[in-house]
Amino acid sequence: MKLTVFGATGGVGREVVRQALDAGHEVTAVVRDPARLGVPAHDRLQVAVVRDLTDEDALVPVLAGRSAVISALGSASNKQARLAPVTGPALRAVVSAMDRAGVSRLAAVSAAPVGPDVATDGFVARRIFLPLLRRALRDLYADLAAMEATIRASGTEWTVIRPPRLLNKPRTGYRRVIGANVPNARTISRADVADALLASLTDPSTTHQAVGVAS
Repeated sequence: MKLTVFGATGGVGREVVRQALDAGHEVTAVVRDPARLGVPAHDRLQVAVVRDLTDEDALVPVLAGRSAVISALGSASNKQARLAPVTGPALRAVVSAMDRAGVSRLAAVSAAPVGPDVATDGFVARRIFLPLLRRALRDLYADLAAMEATIRASGTEWTVIRPPRLLNKPRTGYRRVIGANVPNARTISRADVADALLASLTDPSTTHQAVGVAS
């Protein structure tokens, strides 16, 4: 496939680029600063510098002729999400640019707390831990929720991947639940999230679905 990857300099995005190249895909990595990509030059890798991800006109050229789009965008902190939300505004421009470029398939990373609680999780998780986490990171999760709403309302064939806390570990395999969060989800590696994003592109069962993933 020919893929465009947004958020390519982040932990998940960098893994998406590496794994996609290893799998034989052609990748356009959209970045603000090429020096931060950290992926060796490759004959199937094109690096596109776009400073403003809300500039729809600038996004159309990096999407033209692509098979699918992966968004690994996310705010670096709750403070950043409060002062200058990244993900929601960017995805509004991305899905509009996808429509103009004739690209329909989209996979995007969100977060487990944006989704519903799992009824079988314990009292402490549902009534204490998650409410505290959602309060502490409310602006970050509000940004991701806005992103999800934009994606659901779009004409794309979308999948949203919702992981719990991310770790810098290698791929080890993961649990997956389509349409819900994973029970007793605690952590997952960024490499496994990248794997889930890439796998969803060719899995029709994930289309128009939020997918929970966790170790």
